[in-house]
Amino acid sequence: MSQRLAEVARKVGVSEATVSRVLNEKPGVSDATRQAVLTALDVLGYERPSKLRGERARLVGLVLPELQNPIFPAFAEVIGGALAQNGYTPVLCTQTAGGISEADYVELLLQQQVSGVVFVGGAYAQQDASHAHYGRLADLHLPTVLVNAPVDDLDFATVSCDDTVATAQALTHLRSLGHTRIGLLLGPRDHIPSQRKLAAAKRILEGWDVPFDDALVVHSLYSLEAGQAAATRLLKAGVTAIVCASDPMALGAIRAVRRAGLSVPQDVSIVGYDDSALMNCTEPPLTTVRQPIEPMGRTIIELLLRQISSDSAISDELFFEPELVVRGSTGPAPVS
Repeated sequence: MSQRLAEVARKVGVSEATVSRVLNEKPGVSDATRQAVLTALDVLGYERPSKLRGERARLVGLVLPELQNPIFPAFAEVIGGALAQNGYTPVLCTQTAGGISEADYVELLLQQQVSGVVFVGGAYAQQDASHAHYGRLADLHLPTVLVNAPVDDLDFATVSCDDTVATAQALTHLRSLGHTRIGLLLGPRDHIPSQRKLAAAKRILEGWDVPFDDALVVHSLYSLEAGQAAATRLLKAGVTAIVCASDPMALGAIRAVRRAGLSVPQDVSIVGYDDSALMNCTEPPLTTVRQPIEPMGRTIIELLLRQISSDSAISDELFFEPELVVRGSTGPAPVS
């Protein structure tokens, strides 16, 4: 017990006696100090006394599928900073191959009495994944916000970048450069954002009276290596441009073009998605569709805090318009 008191006291910057008064619900402690001590207990992994367990901690779970794709740390930085400004401590939960699952993280967060959860990518966007743990959150009425395109039967507050607009921006840009055989390098077939991008591409091409060619669509994982393998298939199909569903995929596509003895953008133009860190420093600098991370992050926190303060659920999906950032990886279509 004394070790726990000392560790919590150091974390908060108060005396052990103050920590003891909080744990025993004694007077003489300000509300701010009391809340800081309880939050420190949660952060350090100590169990609250039974009489204090009914209160939610000022912790918010921030669940990410990975950290290799720079877009996820970028979202985490914005959301984590906004949480801290509002007096909440983010609990980062990152999945790894063979590690703790998303459902396991949800159980751990519930044990810590978190005030809410933000998911930035995850099983909610995959039709074939298990969604039972989201049902747990809904049953407990725990404030929850999802980022980008959930499956239809999950009614949570959602903040999304508009995939239809993103697809239109990329395709219109390439068409203006004279490209007619444009490949689509998308995520897995059951991934909702990629399904939305594919549906948008079909509508856009139909509006242009351009026949849709299934051979120009390849699905893969969201990684550089998978993007390279998938782009190789598109090159064999004779594309002169590729629209990718993520920046790492686009970097893989550039590598595939070079491995094929071709060059970007002279032979093949590449468009990414996200405008994640350092995409203006690649060779060539990557043309990409930028997600508006800052305004999306602010809205995520607004939706979360509104649910926490009102104790009522929100199930709307709010869409943000992306921005095409033109750099050196796109150019005029090669002359046949």
